[in-house]
Amino acid sequence: MSCEQSASRETVFQKGTYGYDAGFLKKHLKQVTELTNKEGARVLITGDLQGRVMTSTTSGDSGNSFGWINYALIEEGALKPQFNPFGGEERFWIGPEGGQYSFYFKKGSSFEFGNWQVPPFIDTVAYTVVSSEPEKVVFAGNASLENFSGTVFDIEVNRTIRLLDKTALSERIGKTVPDDVKWVAYETGNVVKNTGAVEWKKETGLFSVWLLGMFIPSEETVAIIPFKNVDAAKEHITDNYFGQIPADRLIVKDSVLLLKCDGKYRSKLGLSPVITRPVAGSFDYQKNILTCILYTVEAGGEYVNSKWEIQTAPYKGDVVNAYNDGPLEDGSQMGPFYELESSSAAKALKPGESLEYKQVTCHFEGSYVSLNALAQRLLGINLDDARLP
Repeated sequence: MSCEQSASRETVFQKGTYGYDAGFLKKHLKQVTELTNKEGARVLITGDLQGRVMTSTTSGDSGNSFGWINYALIEEGALKPQFNPFGGEERFWIGPEGGQYSFYFKKGSSFEFGNWQVPPFIDTVAYTVVSSEPEKVVFAGNASLENFSGTVFDIEVNRTIRLLDKTALSERIGKTVPDDVKWVAYETGNVVKNTGAVEWKKETGLFSVWLLGMFIPSEETVAIIPFKNVDAAKEHITDNYFGQIPADRLIVKDSVLLLKCDGKYRSKLGLSPVITRPVAGSFDYQKNILTCILYTVEAGGEYVNSKWEIQTAPYKGDVVNAYNDGPLEDGSQMGPFYELESSSAAKALKPGESLEYKQVTCHFEGSYVSLNALAQRLLGINLDDARLP
């Protein structure tokens, strides 16, 4: 599609629709790939930004666009020094973020925002398109990364994004999608290979795949994070990444955490593998959109700790996170957006060995009754009980 055609697509469709975002992104980015199916599902991906899923829809060009996109930053074309929050509803990152094995702080620096630096390999570097089909695209990239402790990781990343059909989606969620519900679902397969000559070891730091999705907040959007309500479950929930989350913004109901996602208060929570279930989601009561991410949990796995401090337990980290954006101390703000995130377990890989981590992202639109049934099946809560003030 030419830039002229993309621009007209952007002009014809209103902001907030998939058609508008597809036109905008094809106008301003070089490598843009669309996955499509006959039901109207669309997924838009760019190799310019590490094979990032920028947005998707259930209903073609006129449908809601689900990914948060930083239009101003993309249009400006000038890169920021620390991090470029371009947006996108699933991006490939690496962990840990903080601690003695961090990839985001240089050796000897303090864990303060001014010293935080996102590696270009997961921020601004383009990945190569290996292959492209109507319902699947494969990207590849290579890098040499150094952690806080000075350990160098030579890696190769292969990232496959596949649009799921109704049969595949039903298999993933264990339930047939109701006929009155529109949906889009895609799975990413993320393979990280140790291409260096040295084995990765716990004593010098390990590597995890970290997948983050940026979505559009609203006054009535709630992140819904189910968990195993075992004894001392609270010990496996971190809710003070940026200070304690106020009680009216984080509610615990039975075995579900509810986080207000209005993009107005910076807050983050995380769950350890001891209590994490293999699904998390959100519901937008304004637009009637149910979003879910599906991932694998290794109950005995070691997950990197991303807290911004030298850690006594660097492998007691989170599997899943939910983040609500909000103003920083200086009043500036990256978004507003909210995020659903999941991470792989860390692996001590020998040269030539790989780890693979998959995640499914799905969005559902339709009757509230049918969406409520899906939410109860997938997330374990009646949507009538999940609404926050």
